[in-house]
Amino acid sequence: MPNPSPPSTESLTPSPEAVSQYSSRLRQTLGVVRPSAQFLSFWIAIALPFAYLPLLANGLNDPTIALTFVTLLVVNVFALYAGHGYNQH
Repeated sequence: MPNPSPPSTESLTPSPEAVSQYSSRLRQTLGVVRPSAQFLSFWIAIALPFAYLPLLANGLNDPTIALTFVTLLVVNVFALYAGHGYNQH
């Protein structure tokens, strides 16, 4: 059985036009998605601290509750970062 020749790398290299078109579409998509993501992140960062109250009221003695609290805290920090530019003109 003959050994097949390795595939040519020329066929795997995208053309400059294809890269430019992909880059343009990516910028357009990010331009549409970014404001929505900032809006959602901003309001999550505002509302999430209200979820801390029942956890803190019951105490953090249970490892599951403590892990939930830390997870919510990490999500809140990420939401603050992602939503910090919302509605700034």
